[in-house]
Amino acid sequence: MLLNLKPTFNLSPSLLKTLFITKKTSSFLLNRSRSLKPINPITQFGFRPRKSSQHLCTAAAAAKSADDGAILIRKRRSHVTNQPQQLQMSGKAEKRARRESPSGILLSHLCRCSKESNTEEALRLYDEALLNNVPLNVEHYNKLLYLCSSSNTNLGLKRGFDIYKRMESGNNDTKVVPNEATFTTMARLAAAREDPELAFDLVKKMKEGCGISPRLRSYVPALSGFCKKGMADKAYEVDSYMIDNGVAAEEDELAMLLQVSFDTKREDKVYEMLQRLRATVRQVSEDTATLVEDWFKSDCAKGVGKVKWDVGKVKEAVVKGGGGWHGQGWLGNGKWKVVRTEMDEKGVCQCCGEKLVSVDIDPSETENFASSLSTLACQRETRADFLLFQEWVQKHGPFDAVVDGANLGHIKKNYFDFNELKSAVNSARKLSPSNKLPLVILHSCRVKGRDNGNSRNKTTLQHWKESGALYVTPHGSNDDWYWLYAAISSKCLVVTNDEMRDHLFALLGTSFFPRWKEKHQVRVSVSREGLKFHMPPPYSIVIQESEQGSWHVPTVTGDDFETRRQWVCATRTNS
Repeated sequence: MLLNLKPTFNLSPSLLKTLFITKKTSSFLLNRSRSLKPINPITQFGFRPRKSSQHLCTAAAAAKSADDGAILIRKRRSHVTNQPQQLQMSGKAEKRARRESPSGILLSHLCRCSKESNTEEALRLYDEALLNNVPLNVEHYNKLLYLCSSSNTNLGLKRGFDIYKRMESGNNDTKVVPNEATFTTMARLAAAREDPELAFDLVKKMKEGCGISPRLRSYVPALSGFCKKGMADKAYEVDSYMIDNGVAAEEDELAMLLQVSFDTKREDKVYEMLQRLRATVRQVSEDTATLVEDWFKSDCAKGVGKVKWDVGKVKEAVVKGGGGWHGQGWLGNGKWKVVRTEMDEKGVCQCCGEKLVSVDIDPSETENFASSLSTLACQRETRADFLLFQEWVQKHGPFDAVVDGANLGHIKKNYFDFNELKSAVNSARKLSPSNKLPLVILHSCRVKGRDNGNSRNKTTLQHWKESGALYVTPHGSNDDWYWLYAAISSKCLVVTNDEMRDHLFALLGTSFFPRWKEKHQVRVSVSREGLKFHMPPPYSIVIQESEQGSWHVPTVTGDDFETRRQWVCATRTNS
């Protein structure tokens, strides 16, 4: 609030009047009103006040004029500075009006029904809204369709299609344009009605009729419906349509295709799905592992395979593919021996004695991935900060190992302990052939923390810094980008127990990154003897197909990296 100043010096009332009402002065006051500081109606002008006068009448007149001017300024200032507030209040009022409108109230009730899975109440609210001519939008319809699709009742199915029909049959004023969620939910309703053909038609209509790109979830109802009915060719058609539109099947979808291929005795397709699982999934779930075992134990699997094959051609294909597979089809003939087994530290199968290989990574893939990672990091982080880090890495690198400082500072405790980090860094130094210090990536908050205030820790940090072995990431940054880029660009090991599964790593895709991680991540555990480093395995943990035709399929172990992994070993009994 502005101060109501009353000057006691001799100032002409006419002068004050001129100052406050002229257009030029008004413009000046409006500009000044943007300041956060209150305006002083006397000192803001570029003149010096006269010395106070002994004439009380003149001073009183001046005071009155100044009062009027101050009031005028407050009114003008209030008018200007309240504009953003009025706009803000207008926005709030608009949101509140939408929320409290009949449509808003209906949406709120439908959301509650969705959380409570109360389809019956949602349909009652819908019927009531139609009677009262409540406007409906795509959100209302999607909530209703979702509830109908998940109700698993004939009523829910029937009402779901009726609601969708009404949604599409409106005129230009009442017709609601469906979105991806609408088509996906309707595809689920079609699949629940055991009509996968309609589910597939809805996906094609979404893409070709409405220009909406379907997601993986959009295809699942049609794909699963055809697979359940044993309609293998139609399932392959859906799969092909997905591939043409850039949608990659994941383990669940590939398992469906593997099952329908197995059931319809399409051994060539079984082979194709195993290869696709190898390329995209790498390690399979327990359900998929059981399905793979069932295939190899079947009579159909017993009778497929080449008795004679071109050994040279198979070896050439193995080299060309980087090792671990050849893709030349089933080799050998006869019954399969199928067992669950483990690999020793060198990758030798404890059942058949075959040694697994380490699948190569093309150096150009690493370069391309480092470039993509840099671009992504610059988008997610402050660009100038990350570019500065890249210059620093070029100057001080390459490194033999990179340490995720924040992660290793929590090895033994659930809070950051600098001594834990220091111990891990000293141990990680032994990973270097030249006993070189690893690069430690540490967030600024860890460096300035109270635990690092003692002289020994400060001395250690200073030594790391002077040795070019410490990089402190700036405030507000995500240090994961920094240690990951340093390790990939240096083609070196990264010491961390981070499983790299959060949204950041999901952005990196499932093609190159899991293969790189498997070959470069060093994990750390605590034993009685101290820290124990778990080096990357000398073989690739991925489905492998040997030159003799045997198969080894790894299963998922979870986050406990010390748990022995189970493998499905399938070899010919006569090999």
